[in-house]
Amino acid sequence: MQFELDNVLIEDILFHMENQDGEFLLDTQEGVVVNTNDDFFDDDEEADYSDDERYISLPEWGSPDGYRLMETFASSLKNPVLRQELDLALNRNKGVFRAFKNVLEQYPETEKLWFKYKEQKMKEEVIAWYNSLREEWGLEPVGSEPEDTSSLVLEDFILRNGNNSDSENVLALHKLCIKEKEDHVSDIFEKLNPSEFPGDYCYVAESASGDFAGYIYAVKDITSSLHINALEVIPEYRGMGLGKTLLSKLLEKAESRDLTITIDLPASADFFSRSLHLEGFKPAVQRFALKN
Repeated sequence: MQFELDNVLIEDILFHMENQDGEFLLDTQEGVVVNTNDDFFDDDEEADYSDDERYISLPEWGSPDGYRLMETFASSLKNPVLRQELDLALNRNKGVFRAFKNVLEQYPETEKLWFKYKEQKMKEEVIAWYNSLREEWGLEPVGSEPEDTSSLVLEDFILRNGNNSDSENVLALHKLCIKEKEDHVSDIFEKLNPSEFPGDYCYVAESASGDFAGYIYAVKDITSSLHINALEVIPEYRGMGLGKTLLSKLLEKAESRDLTITIDLPASADFFSRSLHLEGFKPAVQRFALKN
């Protein structure tokens, strides 16, 4: 009953795992998935699907499995706005799958990430199923390398040099980001980082569909230090590594100029400090504020 699991067969199995329009078995002799509702082979011989030496069940996959997959995907997202929308969709009394799909259709880049995430997780299920069979046959399991989905979406973004024509989009995003901060924090941050867009170094990120997604810019001072005045990303694109990519792009350009680079990080964005540490940044000062 042994058969080889190649990419073509994996795709065939994945397609039929979610198909509710028939009863499907794997023909281990031909290496294809067959529908038990079909009465004949191509050569008009009757198919004996009771032959469990030749025909075996596909990996189990039903609505509960699909729901759990959507749940784990939603909980893995760092974007709080999108995560909340998906949670609301998943907690409906009915029409959960349609509601989940409708939310993702509003976020094309995340939708692509979902498809890749889902495919990878289902492939892992198929490989685990195949390895359980190999164990019965007394064979060594085959390996699988889980795909890193955290940066898949970045393939769908374009980074380009920013310029004055981006000012309107930058200003709208900046106003949105200011509203997200506490009032006294916003005042302090604005005084430390007056608007000088596009500065001396500037990059803008756009989605595959050409939508403005985020930006970074920095300004040189009289000591030839380079200060990053702003690094901001549209809410729906957060949690995808886009901010880190913008930062890396700017540092790459500044690397050959032997500059000291500084950036002020709002307390509410402390999570980004890990990315700064990975790029070699060290804390320089700490400022505390008390609102009376």
